[in-house]
Amino acid sequence: MKLLYWIDVFFFLCFGAYVVAETNVDDRFIVGVGMAIFGFAFWLLARIQLGESFSVTAQAKALVTTGLYSKIRHPIYTFGGISFLGLFIAWGKLIPLVVFLIAYPMQIFRIKKEDAVLEEEFGEEYRRYKESSWF
Repeated sequence: MKLLYWIDVFFFLCFGAYVVAETNVDDRFIVGVGMAIFGFAFWLLARIQLGESFSVTAQAKALVTTGLYSKIRHPIYTFGGISFLGLFIAWGKLIPLVVFLIAYPMQIFRIKKEDAVLEEEFGEEYRRYKESSWF
């Protein structure tokens, strides 16, 4: 089951290697790769800070409110999205970029499910945390 925890990171790294190998270096590529590296660094940091509380499905193991989580409730979604967006920009293919921009907001459904599970488990503590953090 631990393999599933890192499948998104593995996919990102494979896609990133493909984009770097198959794309000409120009300004768009540099901006996109810069975004991808920035997002990936914070995405990994968020995963590390979440620790054992990370799960593939919405579960309420512990309420993490430190590190990146002290300011952003969903940094994995936020920085994972920035990472993939950066790769799509670097790749320079319009249709995959548009598909990503249409599909990625569907993560909101996962976020709402996680919010509901956490609020049910942690109640007022989660509601206070939600008020003090962004997204």
